[in-house]
Amino acid sequence: MEILDILKSILFGIVEGITEWLPISSTGHLILLREFVEFENVSDGFWDMFEVVIQFGAILAVVLLFWNRIWPFCTKGHGYAKSGPLAYVKMDTMTLWFKILVACVPAAVIGVLFDDVLDAVFYKWYVVAGALIVFGVAFIIVENWNKGKKPVVTRLEQLTYKAALIIGIFQVIAAVFPGTSRSGATIVGALLIGISRKTAAEFTFFLAIPVMFGASLLKLVKFGFDFTGAEMAVLGVGVVVSFAVSVAVIRFLLDYIRKHDFKVFGWYRIVLGVLVLIYFGLVR
Repeated sequence: MEILDILKSILFGIVEGITEWLPISSTGHLILLREFVEFENVSDGFWDMFEVVIQFGAILAVVLLFWNRIWPFCTKGHGYAKSGPLAYVKMDTMTLWFKILVACVPAAVIGVLFDDVLDAVFYKWYVVAGALIVFGVAFIIVENWNKGKKPVVTRLEQLTYKAALIIGIFQVIAAVFPGTSRSGATIVGALLIGISRKTAAEFTFFLAIPVMFGASLLKLVKFGFDFTGAEMAVLGVGVVVSFAVSVAVIRFLLDYIRKHDFKVFGWYRIVLGVLVLIYFGLVR
């Protein structure tokens, strides 16, 4: 029944919107949710595309909320160059985009070369459980290690190309092991090299734009843009719901980290990982 698939798509969109930005792994949650909720009126290859392309709604939420900070062009006189074509360019924003692109390189190379292999080898329940637990422990350890220390980098303008590349390397871990969390991996990497929580979160948001857009486009190309009406409706609803929920979650996270650390997410990951091990190892 198509209406049932639409309701399921709403559920997936809610889960994606919440878990994409909180460092608890959207891919891991979607894989686990699929164990209990499956679409009925879609083709066999639809799910592999859906779980990635639904992230496009989350990307749009970042674009909406941070448009003034990520759009690198301006009217003449509002940039940093006084004359010539660069008078229409916000140079600090353009520099930020260069750093984002540097951070994207490691994951982009791995994704293009090994996407199908990684899906086949690592998209398993025990990998998700292990990654949830390992990075949950990592969050707690890193936050305890950072306690009382002042961050070296408190603004995006202070972020160096070296730091951006290090964060990009941590992002590769999430690209390989589902359950790691792209935002979780990059935030842990950022905290380890002395970047403040707020700056780490913001850079993670911006880094997601090219990474998730590229991943969505790659999956769409592989799927072939050959949708049935039901599949188009399911995907569209999922993207819209993901967008709406992401707007609320991003605002919540930025407010939350002003007063709190990330340890609560670490404990959540550990508990969820243990439950996954129990369910799949003993119950299922």
